[in-house]
Amino acid sequence: MMAMKRRLRQALSQRRKRHIVDASLVPSAVLLPIFHTEGQYFILFTKRTESVREHKGQMSFPGGAHQEGDRTLLDTALRECAEEIGLIADDVEILGELDDAITRTSGYVISPFVAFIPWPHRFKIDGEETEEIVEVPISALLDVECLHQETDNVHGEAVTSYYYHYQDKVIWGATARILNQFLDIFARVTGNK
Repeated sequence: MMAMKRRLRQALSQRRKRHIVDASLVPSAVLLPIFHTEGQYFILFTKRTESVREHKGQMSFPGGAHQEGDRTLLDTALRECAEEIGLIADDVEILGELDDAITRTSGYVISPFVAFIPWPHRFKIDGEETEEIVEVPISALLDVECLHQETDNVHGEAVTSYYYHYQDKVIWGATARILNQFLDIFARVTGNK
C-alpha cells in the first residue's frame, strides 16, 4: 500500500494541473477518497439527497462550493468532507491534484484532490446533502463493461461524456470526467493499461 501511495503521489506531482479561471463560475473543490481493504483499492462516493438545490440524487465526490472562511480550495474540500460525511482533515492524506472540471449545467469549476483515507472509518452522514456513502472497487471501475462513452458536438467541439455503471448506480457528469482522469493515472501506475 505504501508503494502504491508513493507511485500515485509521484504520478500526480509530475503532471501539470489544468487550472480553469473563469469569474462566471463558482469555485468549488472535492476529495477523491481512496482506501484499501480486503486486498484491493476502493473509491468512496456520496449519493446526494433529493433535497439539495443542485445535482439531486447524483453520485459525487464529497465536496462543495468555496466559502469565505476557506483559505484554499483544499480547505474547501476538507471542510465539506467533514460536514457531509464526518471525514476530518486529520484522517486525510493528500496525494495530489487532478485537472479542474466544469459542471456544464450548474456553473461550478471543481478542483479535485486525490487522498488516501483510513479504513474502516466511522462516517457520519449529514442527511441534508448526503443520502448514502457508496464504496466502489477500482477494479470494477477499470472493467471495460463498466464504462460507456458518448460524444456530442457542443458549440462545434467534440465533447466526450462518461457513464460508469456499478451495481444500480451511475456515475456521470463532472464526477465521471474527474474519475476518468484519475483511473487513467491509476491504470498507468499499476500497469493495468
